[in-house]
Amino acid sequence: MFRYFEKLVDPFAPRPRTKPPATYMAFLREEIAPFRRVVPFLIAAGVLIAAIETGLIFYGGYLIDVMSESGPDTFLSRHGFILLLVALGVVFLRPFAIGVQHLLLEQTLAGNVQEQVRWRAHSWLLGQSSSFFQNDFAGRLSNRVMQLGQATEDSLYMVFEALVFALAYIVVAVVLLAELDLRLAVPLVVWAVVYVLYVRYIARRVAVASEKHSDARSRTTGRIVDAYANIETVKLFSYGGREQRFALTSLRRLRLNLQRFLRLMTELAFGLNALNGLLIVGLVGPAIWLWLDDQMTIGAVAAALTLTNRLNGMSGWIMWIVIRLFEQSGVIREGLRSVAVAQTVTDKEDAKELAVAGGEIRFQNLSHHYGKENGGLDGIDLTIKAGERVGLVGRSGAGKSTLVNLLLRFRDAEEGNILIDGQDISAVTQDSLRRNIGMVTQDSSLLHRSVRANLLYGRPDASEEMMVAAAKQAAAHDFILELRDQNMRVGYDAFVGERGVKLSGGQRQRVAIARVILKDAPILILDEATSALDSEVEAAIQDTLYSVMEGKTVIAIAHRLSTLARMDRIVVLDAGRVIETGSHAELVSQGGLYADLWNRQSGGFLAST
Repeated sequence: MFRYFEKLVDPFAPRPRTKPPATYMAFLREEIAPFRRVVPFLIAAGVLIAAIETGLIFYGGYLIDVMSESGPDTFLSRHGFILLLVALGVVFLRPFAIGVQHLLLEQTLAGNVQEQVRWRAHSWLLGQSSSFFQNDFAGRLSNRVMQLGQATEDSLYMVFEALVFALAYIVVAVVLLAELDLRLAVPLVVWAVVYVLYVRYIARRVAVASEKHSDARSRTTGRIVDAYANIETVKLFSYGGREQRFALTSLRRLRLNLQRFLRLMTELAFGLNALNGLLIVGLVGPAIWLWLDDQMTIGAVAAALTLTNRLNGMSGWIMWIVIRLFEQSGVIREGLRSVAVAQTVTDKEDAKELAVAGGEIRFQNLSHHYGKENGGLDGIDLTIKAGERVGLVGRSGAGKSTLVNLLLRFRDAEEGNILIDGQDISAVTQDSLRRNIGMVTQDSSLLHRSVRANLLYGRPDASEEMMVAAAKQAAAHDFILELRDQNMRVGYDAFVGERGVKLSGGQRQRVAIARVILKDAPILILDEATSALDSEVEAAIQDTLYSVMEGKTVIAIAHRLSTLARMDRIVVLDAGRVIETGSHAELVSQGGLYADLWNRQSGGFLAST
């Protein structure tokens, strides 16, 4: 039975890749849409339960009257059948209605919507550009995704479990009171109106306070996670005290926001009890007056008194639910500031798969200044032939990384085009583009998973033999076999820690090189690929890399110019322009910038000026 209700909605069903709505209500409407078949039953169950609960109160008053009128001798003969029906309703109908409501609430709604929101938000964020993640804390983004799911589930759960029930309860109570005497229904209606206005007044202020508190909590989480993720840097520079003070600033702001929120809670308690006092006097007083005037039975007075006590208890619960709703709305709005952001690098609707035959790369009038007037690239025209190995040289800021980032479509060029085998990369899918490009960077991060999982990231369908062969080519196999993590996993099954922190820089680099070897893409980009290796290992890896380059189009970036001497051609960038191109020998003989850089190297490294 549980499984049936759990499977009524698939939270991970495919959906169009569209930006999540940026407003609270639009976002909730989109997230509840997959549950549209369930919503009418949730509402019906809430109304039925409210009708049963309210009806029992008034039937209790009626029972007092008929017991007084009939006496023990005739009570069962005159009213026993109705009493039996009510008893059957209490024993069977009421539990059935409550059971169905909770199956729909817990198994269908709560059990699915939270993960649906998180899945959709995470999927959308994964499509954001690299610069999006560079401009925010990873901890804050992940915190917002997790909180967004929880807040959405809480909001929808409270609407269907509490607000539907409360609204139906008050409506039924007004109708039944009006049946007894219209003058009893009027105080309840007046109280309900004042109650709603007061709740709305408080809840709006709570929503603002909650959004600020949620934002402060995310900021604090981001700062703490940032310190943990860079703990070696913190300790290396003896910044423990400064990091404490940095976090303390956020914690104090978080405390201040919490105090403002709690002040509203205290204010709420005073106002709620004042309203409840008015309800008791306004409803029970007229009931007693009508009984004194012989216009109402004692059973009706008892029903009114019981209803008042019930509403008195419910009012605090309802208001707390509403406050929680507005509090969660603040959390959702804060989360949407990160999630409901348009993606800056997207595939066109008619984007095709990139088909690489030879791997020719052509940069045509390529300019990118990051939205500024200068910097980046300025009118690059460059063709790299299929299978050609090209070294990219230039001072820091010359535009080397920008050129590579545009080729990978981590950003879209502001002007010009990039063609691979005649295909504009802006017209092909990003996944197919990057599948055909292998890249090793200077700071190769690894996932906090096993060595095997990191290697197979390059080629998920690779066999064990292929994976081990790639590791051996990258001189990584021997040290991998010696790895052991805290859970006693060894070798290729050992976990490498967050960003590969359990491995040395050289070990991470070798795993990254093995991963690219396994990927075997037709285009290869090496960005300081051997800079983290010692001289002996670098010499061995260089030979491996040159063998891997065979038949591939290669772009190699290196400050150590000696590593580029065997390239087919070297392209020199300066201030975003191509200023020299040729072989190592040709460029040295020309006496230009490359020759100057070559002559000014110290220990094989490029000078900064």
